[in-house]
Amino acid sequence: MADPSSYRPKPGEIPDSPGVYRFRDEHRRVIYVGKAKSLRQRLANYFQDLAGLHPRTRSMVTTAASVEWTVVSTEVEALQLEYSWIKEYDPRFNVKYRDDKSYPYLAVTMNEEYPRVQVMRGHKKKGVRYFGPYAHAWAIRDTVDLLLRVFPVRTCSAGVFKNAARTGRPCLLGYIGKCSAPCVDRVSADEHRELADEFCDFMTGRTNTYIRRLEKQMAEAADDMEYERAARLRDDIGALKKAMEKNAVVLADATDADLIAVAEDELEAAVQIFHVRGGRVRGQRGWVTDKVEEITTGALVEHALQQLYGEETGDAVPKEVLVPALPDPVEPVQEWLAGRRGSGVSLRIPQRGDKKALMETVQRNAQQALVLHKTKRASDLTTRSRALEEIADALDLDSAPLRIECYDISHLQGDDVVASMVVFEDGLARKSEYRRFQIKGFAGQDDVRSMHEVITRRFRRYLAEKEKTGEWTDGENAGAPEIDGNGEIVGTGVTEDDGRPKKFAYPPQLVVVDGGAPQVAAARRAMDELGIDDIAVCGLAKRLEEVWLPGDDDPVVLPRTSEGLYLLQRVRDEAHRFAISYQRAKRSKRFRSSPLDDVPGLGDTRKQALLKHFGSLKKLRSATIDQICEVPGIGRKTAETIAVALARSAPAAPAVNTATGEIMEEEPGTMGSSGEPVTTGAPDERRGQET
Repeated sequence: MADPSSYRPKPGEIPDSPGVYRFRDEHRRVIYVGKAKSLRQRLANYFQDLAGLHPRTRSMVTTAASVEWTVVSTEVEALQLEYSWIKEYDPRFNVKYRDDKSYPYLAVTMNEEYPRVQVMRGHKKKGVRYFGPYAHAWAIRDTVDLLLRVFPVRTCSAGVFKNAARTGRPCLLGYIGKCSAPCVDRVSADEHRELADEFCDFMTGRTNTYIRRLEKQMAEAADDMEYERAARLRDDIGALKKAMEKNAVVLADATDADLIAVAEDELEAAVQIFHVRGGRVRGQRGWVTDKVEEITTGALVEHALQQLYGEETGDAVPKEVLVPALPDPVEPVQEWLAGRRGSGVSLRIPQRGDKKALMETVQRNAQQALVLHKTKRASDLTTRSRALEEIADALDLDSAPLRIECYDISHLQGDDVVASMVVFEDGLARKSEYRRFQIKGFAGQDDVRSMHEVITRRFRRYLAEKEKTGEWTDGENAGAPEIDGNGEIVGTGVTEDDGRPKKFAYPPQLVVVDGGAPQVAAARRAMDELGIDDIAVCGLAKRLEEVWLPGDDDPVVLPRTSEGLYLLQRVRDEAHRFAISYQRAKRSKRFRSSPLDDVPGLGDTRKQALLKHFGSLKKLRSATIDQICEVPGIGRKTAETIAVALARSAPAAPAVNTATGEIMEEEPGTMGSSGEPVTTGAPDERRGQET
């Protein structure tokens, strides 16, 4: 590990001008490339106190052994040079998107005497027109098969073409009318090139022109009683429309644009791109990358733009590029894109309308791509085994933690405080053993105290179940969950007579809490109070993905590429998701609560009948027992119980119309136009953030 001060440039040696810099390791390999508006200011940030640097930046500067820079005249030149150097040196600490060379394109070789339509992958060639990329090569072949009826362009290889020209006989496509057969001079080279141009025009979105032309020809053929020709033109029109249906209109104004969305977490990012031409999605691609450097969403977008357009020119760079966040600064990137295109390019964030809606679709695709990537990673047995071994090594455990439990606290501004417990066995989620908790010991917001209560309750039950069933034995439980007096799931419903313990009798080898040192200390204290000292505890803090151990002043920082860190992160995120879903369900139920809920034996049907008959809770509260008995299905005893329950419940404060000052007559629980009870929550609650 190198000391950055050993290669720090002397004061005043670094110029205060735009440029690109390279960090090299002791073997002179380039490990990081960056650009800056001011080299002096940017490089000074790398040579501050190591404790103040981001862990990934700290790792880079301690791996490096030297730094060098190149001065350029503008920020646009810096952007271009940075892209070139990243391509050339492939630095290990730069963000690198997975190369998209495997994506197939529909290509038309306009650089040949007889242009050919084919599937192409790899680097783009000069003089070839590309359409796509497509997700699968078969999608290209389906599209081409439909279009060859109208635009019978050559699709054969050079060898087949030469052989047909030598023998004077076209291939099968030539006989069935899906090739104009220039190999046997059925059409001239100029006529065949014109067909290829029309094919390209159609693929670029100029579809209506050709359909209208064919419809006119079909009508003329029908008028001339050339019915076979009219039928053939009708089929051609159907083929074109079918090809168009494969790409539905997403932007009504026939926009040419690329939409870029980013889904990210602390370790990885997924990028999805939709290519829209003529208002239709003509191609889609995506990448997943490791976040090997401290980077913002805007910087991820900038790298994606470099990857997309670094080798493109002309119409391959669209007039409009829509992104989720703008690079900082945005002007050099916009100027660079305009230089690649040869005219102005709009780089912006969509704010409303169809473009914003389409961007949300692209964002969902990016999120799904990230989840799929993580799922594939988690499903590999070898990877899971390595992850568990890395966790054991990092936390100094005696063996791999085959059962991990993770806890998270969730609330809304101190209300509806709940907790979740998720279970992973052998690195995979065991959803049947997830548990939910309501915080009962106190009111208000205190995550540390809540964590102490949850751990205490969980492991108190563990000790109780262990005492009932004897020593823990292996086995699987089945049956309906058992609910305690608080409405909390406490077991699986099986009895001790089965000879198997309930689920709370299974001890984990590792307890993970969502949080830092305070939450870890609370969990450890709860276990110590119960006399449990054989279960390891750690916490995972969200900000820097640091692993905290009880009593340690400094966290354990697992390597960025560690499968163990990835597994801990996945466990923590699952606990957070489960807690949030429970908290939202409780909040929704609270908003829908009614004094009628306290009436024993009164179901939803009769509640609806009461509210529909009287119109509101206020009118129901003022009704007599005899009036309540008039509701179908309500007997006198039930009516008396309802009257008592409503009398005990204090009426809510009257609602006030803030526009007129008028006191509203109805209470929460009044009937809406559909006959359903209408309830409203407090505005502050509706705006609150879940934590």
